[in-house]
Amino acid sequence: MDPLPNPAPLASKLWNTLVRYHNIGDGEWRGAEKTKDATVWRKPSEEFNGYLYKAQGVVEDLTNRIVDHICPGPYRLNWDSLMTSMDIMETFEENCCVMRYTTAGQLWNIIAPREFVDFSYTTSYEDGLLTCGISIDYGELRPNFVRGFNHPCGWFCVPLKDSPGHSLLTGYIQTELRGMLPQSAVDTAMSSTLSNFYSDLKKALKT
Repeated sequence: MDPLPNPAPLASKLWNTLVRYHNIGDGEWRGAEKTKDATVWRKPSEEFNGYLYKAQGVVEDLTNRIVDHICPGPYRLNWDSLMTSMDIMETFEENCCVMRYTTAGQLWNIIAPREFVDFSYTTSYEDGLLTCGISIDYGELRPNFVRGFNHPCGWFCVPLKDSPGHSLLTGYIQTELRGMLPQSAVDTAMSSTLSNFYSDLKKALKT
């Protein structure tokens, strides 16, 4: 198990990585899924032998309230159907924390429940917010879970200038589920999981 990271340089590196993803040209992405709530694209990841996914959709609510529901905290567990537990292991001053969470089995349990330990950072971005994270090797491995790994991931949420009370939410996700899994099952799960994320979030914001 590694010691806890120094939060400031890790947060800075994460921010730079996510902004770089956010500036990738449209031509590099390939469509993966489209629903009424979100569009999902993907491209080969530079971090591992899998895909970097991009999801985007308009959410009817204020940027701060949306990010409050996404970032580590009491809201997330109440509405995210994939997440089964979450606890904050460490908190730092610079809007950073280390959280451990578990996810439910997927695809009729072809993908068994997973556990993740992530360093998370939330900060301002343009007129909105960015909440981002990366997995770290910290905390004891728990039985009955495969420890997955999130390469740099994040959510940009900015208000729509011409539509008050609406925000554009753009996510970048590259999750290495690990374990013995067919890549096709992982790819199917990722696209549908990101689409469901938007529909679940929208329902939660209306309650």
